[in-house]
Amino acid sequence: MNKTLTQYLVEQQRQNKLIPSEVRLLIEVIARACKRIGHTVGKGALGGVLGNQGTENVQGEAQKKLDVISNEILLEANEWGGQLAAMASEEMETIHKIPNRYPKGEYLLLFDPLDGSSNIDVNVSIGTIFSILKAPENATGREITEEDFLQPGSKQVAAGYALYGPQTLLVLTIGNGVVVFTLDRELGSWLLTQENVRIPEDTKEFSINMSNSRHWDQPIQHYIQDCLAGSTGPRGKDFNMRWVASMVAEVHRILQRGGIFLYPWDKRDPSKPGKLRLMYEANPMSMLIEQAGGAAVDTVNRILDIQPSQIHQRVSVILGSKNEVETVKKYFQ
Repeated sequence: MNKTLTQYLVEQQRQNKLIPSEVRLLIEVIARACKRIGHTVGKGALGGVLGNQGTENVQGEAQKKLDVISNEILLEANEWGGQLAAMASEEMETIHKIPNRYPKGEYLLLFDPLDGSSNIDVNVSIGTIFSILKAPENATGREITEEDFLQPGSKQVAAGYALYGPQTLLVLTIGNGVVVFTLDRELGSWLLTQENVRIPEDTKEFSINMSNSRHWDQPIQHYIQDCLAGSTGPRGKDFNMRWVASMVAEVHRILQRGGIFLYPWDKRDPSKPGKLRLMYEANPMSMLIEQAGGAAVDTVNRILDIQPSQIHQRVSVILGSKNEVETVKKYFQ
């Protein structure tokens, strides 16, 4: 008999003392919201949810209808429970404070409500990424500010993602390894289907958007050229390439069978250190990858050690199988 998400979290709270009850309740609320997003995604054209909204988010990206719907679902679900002091979303310009009519807690929630938006209309896997932080000690009794969110990823209390694919999955870490829950659509329950997920340390699979190769930095160009040279080249092995353009799908594949995912800085917009968002994507995914025995860097530095300076900060991301990430780092030294 598979454990439910609630059973798993209660055990971690009671027996292992790994999370307080507020975090357990918060994760359950997030999981319920993800279930609702999953149902909405699953209706597709039948629910009238495909296509563009006709608006742009704070990043200047065209918003899909599902981006906006998913954002609203997460805000509504998490406002009233009493566990949160504030929320921040990739889709919103500034933080979302808990309305005064609701009790406030001591945790902060960050999320990318729907990752991989370009895949919505073509029915390829997309997902929701979330990160939980504790509000700073000095935040008690005052208004929460954006600065309170600016904590390195190593301070995350929990992180995870929901993957809306052939199966709807919830992948979670509370700092005690990585677990996977599968949504039983008949029962409406999240059931534990994988514990102690481990990423193989070596790999022959890389994931990068090759169409940008002319814009990359020299070290990335050299690394990819060496991979493409195959068994007769300096790496001495043949590589496979994958690219889904949905970070949740890329990371999930790496968690299941190893690999390396690269989204480096490039010359198209040299002022931006990368494309992916540190707080909503890189930090939660890096926590999951590290908890499964992998590594995550911004080419040289550990992502979880980066001190954020703004909530929508961008970063280069290289994550996955430990030894392969170390190999890429050497190209930058």
